[in-house]
Amino acid sequence: MSLTAKAALQRGIDTFMRIGLADPVTDAERLLAYAMGVARGALPMKREQVLDATQLARYLNAVDQRELRIPISQIIGRRAFWNHDFHVTRNVLDPRPDTETLVDAALRQSFGSVLDLGTGSGCILLSLLSERPEARGLGVDKSADALEVARINRAELGLDTRAELTQSDWFGEVSGRFDLIVSNPPYIAADVYEDLQPEVRLYEPKIALTPGGDGLAAYRIIAAQAGAYLAPQGQVMVEIGFDQRHVVQDLFEQAGFADVALVQDINGKDRVVTAILR
Repeated sequence: MSLTAKAALQRGIDTFMRIGLADPVTDAERLLAYAMGVARGALPMKREQVLDATQLARYLNAVDQRELRIPISQIIGRRAFWNHDFHVTRNVLDPRPDTETLVDAALRQSFGSVLDLGTGSGCILLSLLSERPEARGLGVDKSADALEVARINRAELGLDTRAELTQSDWFGEVSGRFDLIVSNPPYIAADVYEDLQPEVRLYEPKIALTPGGDGLAAYRIIAAQAGAYLAPQGQVMVEIGFDQRHVVQDLFEQAGFADVALVQDINGKDRVVTAILR
């Protein structure tokens, strides 16, 4: 079988429309660009190009995987976040544009040292360090498999000497004090988790999505313990769910933090809570 890029693209679009994907054109284009080894923007110029056997096999396999609702980032093994492409697998949370709000908020502050709790792919920590060449950081995660992914990303960005990665259940293996603590913790409530899209519920690590119960367990730990790991006037910044603003702010205020504030994302949704050590 031989197909032009145009015909292959349409085949993917038809498949994705049939199963009801939200954006079948974009998904098909991303997979075709991956299979052909070109930028997505180059596809219009290659519409009549006949895919070679390797490209066609790679594309059809990718379409089959997407039909199973496997996330595109896991199919192609990469996800764009902030200013880099990060290696991702099923062992880490897929970096999302919403989380760039946390990176942006952190980069508006001065810091020489940063702790990333639940680092996953390392996308937050490594994005911060890549923008601040004088800073050093520590990323911790309970999952050894997630840390292996973070190590790949650390090496690709040339940050081996400035980013330490350690297996730790929150603050369990952490020592020292930091100017900044950041985290995108699991915050989805148990009852909400069951209604997530298949791409998320079936293919992303549950441990990175929900702590069970009301979804607030991680915030309780961070609010209660972060002060012992912050330098004077140090800051903590955590990503939150759209409806968790008030309860998370209350947790930090009750723990004695000052200037507890909210940062909204580009869509105007509550996204990050920040607080300063008194």
